[in-house]
Amino acid sequence: MPSTAFLARKLKISSPRGAQLDSIGDQLTFVMGLIGLWVCENAFIRENLLIIAVAFVPYMLQMLIAFMKYGKATAFHTYLAKSSAVVQGTFILWSLFFGPVYWLFYVMIVIGILETIEEVTLIFMYNDWVEDVKGIYWALKDERRLRSDSSERI
Repeated sequence: MPSTAFLARKLKISSPRGAQLDSIGDQLTFVMGLIGLWVCENAFIRENLLIIAVAFVPYMLQMLIAFMKYGKATAFHTYLAKSSAVVQGTFILWSLFFGPVYWLFYVMIVIGILETIEEVTLIFMYNDWVEDVKGIYWALKDERRLRSDSSERI
């Protein structure tokens, strides 16, 4: 079943507010998964708290940078962010049903860190808040970024 964000983009009825709500929904879903892991796999979480912090602290810094610059969270929805969400969801669901798998945990952490680095890079590339940027490669070609940069020079 397609997501509402997918349908909104395909039907060309997407909006900045909808993109922001989609991001908030994704974050709430992830938090609920983490709560489930805390309850069901508490020993695993406590054993790996340092590794989790290595990924979580930069994510929180990225959120802080976005709020300082834009006054709200980003909604870039990059390919790397989508990949990270899929790996996170897979890890959480697998862990809740069958127990944690370390290789998947490490893949999730690495992709999460890479995604955070990409998000921070995009924040510094765009002076104005934008939605739905596929990644750094596409941002370099994005006219919204170019318009934003040229309007500051005038």
